[in-house]
Amino acid sequence: MYLGLDGGGTGCRAVLTDDSGQIIGRGTGGPCNIMSDRDGAVAALTECAAETLAGRDPAGVTAVLGLAGVNTSGAGDWLPPLLPFGRSRVVQDAMTAAYGALGDSDGIVAAMGTGSIFIRKLGDAITTIGGWGPILGDEGSGNWLGRRFLSEVLRAGDGLTGQTVLTRQTESRHGGRNGIVAFARDARASDFGAEVAHLLAARDDPVAIRVLSEAAELVAVSIAAIQKDELLPVTFTGGLGTVYAALLKGRWPQREPLGNPLDGALRMARTWAADGSRARAEF
Repeated sequence: MYLGLDGGGTGCRAVLTDDSGQIIGRGTGGPCNIMSDRDGAVAALTECAAETLAGRDPAGVTAVLGLAGVNTSGAGDWLPPLLPFGRSRVVQDAMTAAYGALGDSDGIVAAMGTGSIFIRKLGDAITTIGGWGPILGDEGSGNWLGRRFLSEVLRAGDGLTGQTVLTRQTESRHGGRNGIVAFARDARASDFGAEVAHLLAARDDPVAIRVLSEAAELVAVSIAAIQKDELLPVTFTGGLGTVYAALLKGRWPQREPLGNPLDGALRMARTWAADGSRARAEF
């Protein structure tokens, strides 16, 4: 059996297939950013795995997990021994996103979810920029947008910028500016990401226009930097992928994703099982 799992700041999900590729199990779990909340991530992954396996013997499973925060947490080393599977690999979610979206093709993937990362796939070579987490990086992500949006609401309330319908509604929803600060003190990346729904619902509001325009330009800078000398098509993925695809339409050729990160994780798991030496070199 083969299991692919995709996990990040919003939650994790997994799919299990048999040797013929038939899906025989699915599961979900809570937020699992292994850099910012190691214990919570392990608990979410354990829950997700148990639901997906549904009583099947994990010893017969080859699993690949694409997770946010692997590049900065060392989880590729310490996490596999904690997992129940017969064989398991833990990789940066950028890899599973790239192989899911592009398959064997070359291109750029802008993975825009609660976090963000930019991926260049040329042959078997994977290059990434960004993905430095919710505090210092992840420009344009749901977490980044939520933080930037609430900062603008506070600035408007202080009279530094003009109040709008959206800023007043947001301030009221949080019980005032002090309430916004109290929310931010304990908020996780996924909590900030949840603010984006309000931003997008009022995208004609001057504050929404300003924040989304700023975010789009940051994303454009990252894509331009990772393009290098090749003009590769760009594939936007993640919960905010369609938002940025529209905002940046015409900047580069765009390509629809072939699949999602779960498809990429499954592809990696099957390749690893079929030819371990090739998988080690490729992934």
